[in-house]
Amino acid sequence: MNLRHATFITAFMLPIAAGPASAQFQPPPQQPQGQAQQPPPCLQEFIKLRDDAQKRAAAIQAASQRKATPKETCALFNAFSASEVKLIKYANDNSTWCGIPPEVAENLKKGHARTAEMRSKICQAAAGPARPAAPSLSDALNAPIADSSNIKTGRGTFDTLTGTPLGAK
Repeated sequence: MNLRHATFITAFMLPIAAGPASAQFQPPPQQPQGQAQQPPPCLQEFIKLRDDAQKRAAAIQAASQRKATPKETCALFNAFSASEVKLIKYANDNSTWCGIPPEVAENLKKGHARTAEMRSKICQAAAGPARPAAPSLSDALNAPIADSSNIKTGRGTFDTLTGTPLGAK
């Protein structure tokens, strides 16, 4: 059998063999053009809660970029944590009805654990005492500030122009 003969057989036999296989993969029925497919109400609520959590996470990120105070950041983390708790509760309560996989709830719980850890650190820093002012140079050297009444004018110990280096005898 030569190559031309094999190509001819393959070209005509492949569509015949693929006919029964293509019957198994029917395209989905077409919907009318006027209707847009809406997600189920339970999924709409989940998406609304997720968007709220994402909005609060974006607020935290913006606060971190502008170097917000720990007190302000603590308030933002509290709001974000509350929105995560609502999302986790909704995912757990409606997982069977909405078809939410259990992995989603587990991932949300892991993310919330990290959020709670960060929130506790930031809120402890915000609740702590204010940092003291940085020491001045005299504080760092532990030297008193000179008083003008204590300054002596005239000849000093190392007056080598008019006397001995050890001073007058």
